Amino acid sequence: MAWPAALALMLGLVCLVMLIGLPVAFAFFLTNIVGAIVFLGGENGIMSFIRGSMASIANFNLAPVPLFLVMGDILLRSGMAFRAIDAIDRLILAVPGRLSVVAVSGGTIFSALSGSTIATTAMLGQSLLPEMLRRGYHPSMAMGPIMAIGGVDMLIPPSALTVLLATLASSVSRDKVSVSDLLIAGIIPGLIMSVCFLIWIVVRCWMRPDLAPRDEASKAPMTLVERWRPFFIDVVPLSFIFIVVMGSMFMGWASPTDSAALGCLATVALALCYRALTWKVLFESLKSTAAVTTMIFFIIAASTTFAQILAFSGATDGALAEIAKYEFTPLIAVFVMIAILLVLGCFMDQISMMLLTFPFFMPLANALNMDLVWLGVILLISLQIGLLTPPFGLLLFVMKGVAPPEITMRQVWAAAFPYTVIVFGVLMLVVFVPSVATLLTGAMR
Repeated sequence: MAWPAALALMLGLVCLVMLIGLPVAFAFFLTNIVGAIVFLGGENGIMSFIRGSMASIANFNLAPVPLFLVMGDILLRSGMAFRAIDAIDRLILAVPGRLSVVAVSGGTIFSALSGSTIATTAMLGQSLLPEMLRRGYHPSMAMGPIMAIGGVDMLIPPSALTVLLATLASSVSRDKVSVSDLLIAGIIPGLIMSVCFLIWIVVRCWMRPDLAPRDEASKAPMTLVERWRPFFIDVVPLSFIFIVVMGSMFMGWASPTDSAALGCLATVALALCYRALTWKVLFESLKSTAAVTTMIFFIIAASTTFAQILAFSGATDGALAEIAKYEFTPLIAVFVMIAILLVLGCFMDQISMMLLTFPFFMPLANALNMDLVWLGVILLISLQIGLLTPPFGLLLFVMKGVAPPEITMRQVWAAAFPYTVIVFGVLMLVVFVPSVATLLTGAMR
């Protein structure tokens, strides 16, 4: 079979099956079974497909995924995350859009402790959104910062999606993508985004005070000790988790898996110190993590075999040879990748986009000798934009789920738009100034 027909069969079938409502992992598995029969030789192909699926998840590099997820779950279900947000709320005073600033500041801190964008957005939406709307904040100023900072969780470690991206990219690339390098490379772009969000909020609310009515941090005046005491009790100790995870990795003392395990131990220890860890909290956190991890591992198994069958059919080499005729420079190739992800982000979730595009993106990056850590950060930010773009941005639906019934989906979209523009601006900064992404990884060596 000619490579265009093989490519059309594989991509067309997976898209068709997803359109009729089959979950992503099963859509890829069904496509892989058909591909194995057609291109790998019937029964032998099925056996090869099974062996490839098993080998893809027997990967020690995937161990940080459930560990990062359980860290965030314990912090959320134990109430430690909500206490930290309340403590930050007491400190921020006399700033235009104060509660929006609290959302971004608190979300940035929680992003350094949680591996899930959904958990960050849901936690902030439940704790801050009702109070912001009650005090008269415009819906766009109440919802926008929460969704925006939820997306930053993808960049600031620990991030389960970053580990997944590095693993999937390595499975289809000639060169391996370092999980630890990619985790650390996202820190500076993530912090730049947070600062840009804060600047936008303060300037916007200063120019339009009606968007965020001035409010006091507390109706009752508080002493300096009353303001700062919760911060040192409920926020500062949580930094121990980040120091354990990233410090051990940055200093080269621990692998990503080891540092994730140490982070879990630190989280459990702190929860015990706060007397917030009950058997129910632990059981619910482990159950939730097991469900999400099972889904992710199914997807990894499906994606790896999908890429292998594409390569065996000749579709990958044929498509790359066709692309090579245009003599793309690395910069043009990066912009093509970004454009594809931005379009797909309007209709697909982040994992589906990675599964469809990485079998082509990573070999192309190898052929052009791109820095894979720099490219990985670019791809992460491009995927992050997809979280905020209608009609199917994931965080848009999370926000709609926690918002009051009178909030329309159109209002949610409008709230996310200015922050999407800011994220795109940071993406362009990383594209044209690669040191923004590679500075910290260079310092590790």
